[in-house]
Amino acid sequence: MEGHRLRVGALAWSSTMLSSGSRDKSILLRDIRAQEDFVSKLSGHKSEVCGLKWSYDNRELASGGNDNRLFVWNQHSTQPVLKYCEHTAAVKAIAWSPHLHGLLASGGGTADRCIRFWNTTTNSHLSCMDTGSQVCNLVWSKNVNELVSTHGYSQNQIIVWRYPTMSKLATLTGHSYRVLYLAISPDGQTIVTGAGDETLRFWNVFPSPKSQNTESEIGASSLGRTVIR
Repeated sequence: MEGHRLRVGALAWSSTMLSSGSRDKSILLRDIRAQEDFVSKLSGHKSEVCGLKWSYDNRELASGGNDNRLFVWNQHSTQPVLKYCEHTAAVKAIAWSPHLHGLLASGGGTADRCIRFWNTTTNSHLSCMDTGSQVCNLVWSKNVNELVSTHGYSQNQIIVWRYPTMSKLATLTGHSYRVLYLAISPDGQTIVTGAGDETLRFWNVFPSPKSQNTESEIGASSLGRTVIR
């Protein structure tokens, strides 16, 4: 699948639709069942697109750019339907809440360090949390109303937050370079992080979906961890 003129730094799936964001400032929507390289082109960012996430209902696509902008697109528009300009650094970290429709989290780079929350249904900015470090990734737990952020300069840490109080449940350290990659297991209990230190680290951070303990007691001492190099 071709179409971008410069490097592709962000991908997001929505059923049979694969979206790609590039340094050429564009987002291409590709239907993998179609013969053509892409079915739609979204233009709006003034710099590289470095973050992409589809909402859980597949109706909204959030994009972040090196232009410090966070945009929300719908399925039918080639222009962003919502534009958020509050971040003061690149927006690579984006996550939709699986618990509340329209709740979107975004994280800013080294000059920003903030996680911001938005209600895309009412088009409102809800809150901001200064994390003290570059925000590289965000992911919500499906099992409890908590989220994980991974960080770069200067602490290279992983933080588990309770929402909406944004109290820290755990701060996980071990990576020696910025934590660029984050994925969550299908059962929602384990996360895996990848960093510039050439390691993958597996962390057991969330309770099982069947857990009756709604106030999950998570502390660094109870978190299992595995390192693969």
